[in-house]
Amino acid sequence: MSQADIGVVGLAVMGENLILNMESKGFTVACFNRTTSKVDNFMIGRAKNKNIIGTHSIQEFVKSLKSPRKVMLMVKAGAAVDAFIEQVLPLLDDGDIIIDGGNSHFPDTIRRTEYVESKGKLYIGTGVSGGEEGALLGPSIMPGGSPAAWQYVKPILQKIAAHTDDGSPCCDWVGENGAGHFVKMVHNGIEYGDMQMICETYQMMKEGLGMTNQEMHEVLTEWNEGELDSYLIEITRDILGYQDEQGNQTLELILDTAGQKGTGKWTAIAALDVGQPLTLIGEAVFARCLSAIKDERVEASRHLLGPGATFDGDKQSFINDLRQALYASKIVSYAQGYQLMRAAAQEHNWNLNYGGIALMWRGGCIIRSAFLGKIKEAFDKNPSLVNLLLDPFFKDAVVNAQAAWRRVVVQAVKMGIPIPAICSALAFYDGYRHERLPANLLQAQRDYFGAHTYERIDKPRGEFFHTNWTGRGGDTASSTYTV
Repeated sequence: MSQADIGVVGLAVMGENLILNMESKGFTVACFNRTTSKVDNFMIGRAKNKNIIGTHSIQEFVKSLKSPRKVMLMVKAGAAVDAFIEQVLPLLDDGDIIIDGGNSHFPDTIRRTEYVESKGKLYIGTGVSGGEEGALLGPSIMPGGSPAAWQYVKPILQKIAAHTDDGSPCCDWVGENGAGHFVKMVHNGIEYGDMQMICETYQMMKEGLGMTNQEMHEVLTEWNEGELDSYLIEITRDILGYQDEQGNQTLELILDTAGQKGTGKWTAIAALDVGQPLTLIGEAVFARCLSAIKDERVEASRHLLGPGATFDGDKQSFINDLRQALYASKIVSYAQGYQLMRAAAQEHNWNLNYGGIALMWRGGCIIRSAFLGKIKEAFDKNPSLVNLLLDPFFKDAVVNAQAAWRRVVVQAVKMGIPIPAICSALAFYDGYRHERLPANLLQAQRDYFGAHTYERIDKPRGEFFHTNWTGRGGDTASSTYTV
């Protein structure tokens, strides 16, 4: 029996498509699924007459692999991953490699890397983005884990990944233990933000300007030729132009309650854990939560009044304002995402290649866009760049867009149309550019009621002071705490 270059466990849509992708690039692939009838159906269906080995037990699966064995798990994140690790570990030799290609939470990947390495094996946790089509034709792949494993999986992963126009693979080593899954999590958080901002722009056009789906389709077609050129603008354009067999605009028939699988929430929680102001993605997550309480909103709409204002300006000019506001807000979203990655890298001792991450996102993934090339250029020029907003290109872009951005926010408030992500992006920009914020008053309040102390502008950082504000508090102060 011929031996496989790599084996994949799990024959859901992503697993099947990755196997077919690998085989199409010249690799022999073994497959296994807990429900073995899926293996049989795959082998007589999509895998027929291809260099794919179907197996019916973990033992048979492991025996079919070349050494060092490369076992890729494409199973549901959580307990299923741990269960398969326990099943396969006793059958592997030292130096064999387990790869988790699901959407695992990065702390789990940190734990699993340590555990698998303690057993003499190697572990990779890799983000795979691009959905069903990406898995088949070339996804963005973000591997991290045991560095010694990279040389063995690199030829396969880089060959099956998407490639940029210059031939660069949208796959490179991210960092140790959970770094790959962390970067994938941030990718998903940015995806939440991008989608929410596009939805807010859609609502401003539809409700604020009274535009038809066809008119919006034409606008997004134009936008996709400029600085907003991206996969999400592209698919939104297509959705707005889509009609079913009866001539119905399918978008109008979809219930306005958004689902989520949790990666956006994980991103927001990770930001809180390391004290980073990931405001835009947080608002995008909460916007989905608000959409989910549909019955409450229906009832509230009967009782709570809004301003009732209508748009009376120049429609074409305002559409251009919306384009600029969306672009500026998108820059802020990525700036916040990169701030989070930088803080996490310090926390976990990861050596992240920020320009390389932008390159990995250039193709194959859901947030792929021309815009990412500029992020790579920014970090190539200055690898220690603290915030994207301080890069000359992005600074000029946001400064040039801010008048339009402010007009959009003002108009939304006047008409009572919620645009929380775009508003929060502008609020972050204004907060970030302010040398002094009102946190001095906040610190005084904390010291007044809890003796939490404060630092002074006329004293060195790190010295803390307490004021007896009432004359009754005495000199005893609480300990300080900074996230």
